[in-house]
Amino acid sequence: MNEHSFIIYYYGNSFRRCAIRTKAKTNEKYHRILEAAIKVFADQGFFQSTISMVAGEAGVADGTIYLYFKNKDDILVQIFSYKAKQVFNRFREEVDKAKTAIDKLRNLVFRHLQEFQRDRDMAVVYQAETHQKNRLVEGQIKEMSKMYMDIVSEIVEQGQEEGSMRRDLYISLVKRFILGSVDEVINTWLHSEGKYDLVSMVDPLVDLFIRGIGAHNRVGNS
Repeated sequence: MNEHSFIIYYYGNSFRRCAIRTKAKTNEKYHRILEAAIKVFADQGFFQSTISMVAGEAGVADGTIYLYFKNKDDILVQIFSYKAKQVFNRFREEVDKAKTAIDKLRNLVFRHLQEFQRDRDMAVVYQAETHQKNRLVEGQIKEMSKMYMDIVSEIVEQGQEEGSMRRDLYISLVKRFILGSVDEVINTWLHSEGKYDLVSMVDPLVDLFIRGIGAHNRVGNS
């Protein structure tokens, strides 16, 4: 396809296809509108936001929005399929910088918290739409969640081979534990209005993941 590619997203009871102008992604206004939308959605909530609000924040006419996006729904879809996905791709890059499993886990948690702290508005939008299970971005959320879970699986499996992590772990439980814990730490930080350094939670989190909360190595030990 020449100037257009397509993404599929779930809405209502059916899958829909919308065009993305691939050349638009290199356009300064496209990115300005995306950033403006993230701020407006974070401040007002997606459902209360309007195209006019986004246009005003971006400093463009309402009609300019439609040169790059079909409607407000399309803006949200592209925030997740393009902007948020870029953030999650950086997690993999950070993990690959480390050699040991524990260092990889620390890098993963560090980059996750760092990226969300760096762009608080993006964090608000991502957390809100994820927890509300917005069907518009259901597919993108599942894809990014799977990407994250796969990274955690690889780290745990490497840790088991290295002997730095227990071999009797239920990996599916570990994945939910890590993702859920990081998610809750981010939510708590957002609700505090960012009054403390989110990245300062990296070492306490990783220590909790590795050591657990028990006084003994295993449940039931005397």
